[in-house]
Amino acid sequence: MGNIFVKKPKVTEVDKAILSLKTQRRKLADYQRQLDAVIEAEKQAAKDLLREKKKERALLALRKKKVQEELLKQVDAWLINVEQQLADIELASKQRAVFESLKSGNEAMKKIQSEINLDDVQKLMDDTAEAKAYQDEINEILGEKLSAEDEEEILAEFDNLESQITLQDMPEVPARVPSVEEDDEKLDLPDVPTKAPVALEVVVDDAQDASAGVSARKKVMEEPLPA
Repeated sequence: MGNIFVKKPKVTEVDKAILSLKTQRRKLADYQRQLDAVIEAEKQAAKDLLREKKKERALLALRKKKVQEELLKQVDAWLINVEQQLADIELASKQRAVFESLKSGNEAMKKIQSEINLDDVQKLMDDTAEAKAYQDEINEILGEKLSAEDEEEILAEFDNLESQITLQDMPEVPARVPSVEEDDEKLDLPDVPTKAPVALEVVVDDAQDASAGVSARKKVMEEPLPA
């Protein structure tokens, strides 16, 4: 079960002052509206009295209107002062909030700096410089020039590796050369026909018939005519 009693925010003196000023501003604004209404009513009364030829009473209404106008000017000045004071308090509150933020940031910075020891920083820099110098020395040793004998050994090893790679990339040579008979067996050729095609036989027969017809006509022509 939750806590029934909720802790209310603490009301400061500044909050009370702001509340009081806003209350006065609201009351002064209401008073302004009342004065405006009275001034307008006195003005209208003066007009009505003049129509009724009551000049003395009309002058009295105008005097009362003038008094209300002067009071309205005073209320306007009060309202301006209240508005200005409210604006100043709000500006001061914002400035205080900015100051508190800067103060918190400064305290956080000091706390961080207190956790950093200058001697530790200097030692870290020295260790880093020493490690870099050691690495530079190693690189210098490893980077020294090789002797002529070392260069020859390296070139010989390079040639050996290049020859091995060339042999590995060459295609494999077959174990034996296949014979002609094996090649013929591997070839899948169509069978040789044993007789002439049907169309060719028809052409041959037609040619023979045509030759026989020509011979018969020739023989008839050679026979003598009867007497």
